[in-house]
Amino acid sequence: MMKKILEWKLAWFARMVLKKYQPSVIGVTGSVGKTSTKEAIYAVLKTSFRTGKNVKNYNNEIGVPLAILGEETGRRNLFAWLGIFWRAVMKLVSKNAAYPEVLVIEMGADKEGDIEYLTKLVPCTIGVVTAVSGVHLEFFKTFERVITEKRKIISHLPKDGWAVLNADDSHVLAMKEKTRAKIITFGFSEDADVQGTDAVISQGPPEATGEFSDIRGISFKVMYRGSSVPMYLPSVLGQHQVLAGLAAVAVGIACGLNLLEIAEGLKQFTSPPGRMNLMKGIKDTRIIDDSYNSSPHAAIAGLNTLKELYTKGKKIAALGDMAELGDATVKGHEEVGAHVASLDIQQLVTVGEKAKIIAMAAEKAGMPSAQISSFDHPEQAGRFIQSILAQGDIVFVKGSQVARMEKIVKELMAEPLKASELLVRQGPEWV
Repeated sequence: MMKKILEWKLAWFARMVLKKYQPSVIGVTGSVGKTSTKEAIYAVLKTSFRTGKNVKNYNNEIGVPLAILGEETGRRNLFAWLGIFWRAVMKLVSKNAAYPEVLVIEMGADKEGDIEYLTKLVPCTIGVVTAVSGVHLEFFKTFERVITEKRKIISHLPKDGWAVLNADDSHVLAMKEKTRAKIITFGFSEDADVQGTDAVISQGPPEATGEFSDIRGISFKVMYRGSSVPMYLPSVLGQHQVLAGLAAVAVGIACGLNLLEIAEGLKQFTSPPGRMNLMKGIKDTRIIDDSYNSSPHAAIAGLNTLKELYTKGKKIAALGDMAELGDATVKGHEEVGAHVASLDIQQLVTVGEKAKIIAMAAEKAGMPSAQISSFDHPEQAGRFIQSILAQGDIVFVKGSQVARMEKIVKELMAEPLKASELLVRQGPEWV
C-alpha cells in the first residue's frame, strides 16, 4: 500500500513538472544496452543543450519520476522522501532556470504494461530501441510479447517525433511499421541510415611489462548521407558498445547536431560501472568488469571482446547465472557454454546452479574439463581465480544481478578501496 501511495505521489509531481517545463524527452528501451545508450546520448547532447538523465539505472515506475524530478531515491528514509517532495514543490512554485531542456530517460520493462505506463507518464518526442532478446521470459512467457512491449516506446510517438531503431536487429527494424513518427536507423548494416564501419579496439605498443598492449578504447567510422567521420570512444570496450555510440549519433542528428559536434560529445562518453569496463587487477593482470547483468546475447558479445584483446597471459571467463530466461534458460546457458569452447579461453569459471549448464555445454563442445571450474558462490570463485592468476592474465566477469559477480571483481581488482566508485551494487542495501 505504501509503495502504491509513493508511486502515485511521484507520478503526480512528475506530470506537473513536465507540464510546467515542457522538456523534450528521449526514451530509451531494449533488452540490452539501455544504460550505455542513455549515457552515450547524454554525452552527445549535453554539449549543446541543458540535459538531464536517469540517475544510475532508475528506469521503473519509481525511478523514472525521480529522473524527471532530478532526484535520487530516498530508500526507507522518511525525511529523505519529504525532502524530495519539498524540492518538487519548489520546482512548481518558482521557475528553475537550470531545469533540463532535454531529458534522456531509460525505460525498463520487467513485465507487460511497464512501457505503456511509463510512456503515458512521460510521453517521448524521440524513442530509441537498442535490441530485443529473450530476457525476462519468466514474466513475459514468449519472445513475441517482449517485442510487443518494447515497441510501445515508438508506437506512442507523435508524427513529428523520431523513432531511432537498431538496423542490425531484424525484430527492432520491423517495428518501423508500428510508428507514425519519422524513422532513423543505426547499426553496422549497410542498410542503416547511420552506419558504423571499421570498429576496432585501439591498442598501442605493449606496456613496460610487455604483457599487455596499451588498450585505449574503440575507434570507428560513421557513414551518414555520403559523409564519413571518424569517431573514438576512449574508455569503452566491445564492438557491441559501439552500437550505443551509433544510437547516440542518430539521436544527435534527430536533434539537429552535425557529425563533428557529435564526435566531440562522444569523446566524453564513459561506460557505466559493471558494463565492459577495463581495470587493473592484482598481480599485474586486467579485468573486464561486465558484472551488472547478463543475457546470452550480451555474454557472447563480451566473450568476443575478450577474444580480440592481446595478452601473453591466460584468458579467463568468469560467468554467473543468467536470470529471468524462463523456458529459454537451458538453451541460453548452453549457447554461451558452446561459444566459450569455440574461443581461445584457457579457463572457464561458473557461479550458480544455472551457470553449471554453461560449464557442461563447454565441456561437451570440447573444452577440457581441467580448464572448467564451477562454484555456488562468487566469493568462492573469486578466491579460486586469485589462486590461479598470473601476470598478464585477463579476466572477463559477467552474470545477472542475482549472481553478484561484482564480488569477484572486488576480490581481484588492484584498487579495492575504489570499489564504491568503480563497481555496481556497492550501497548499504546490497550488503
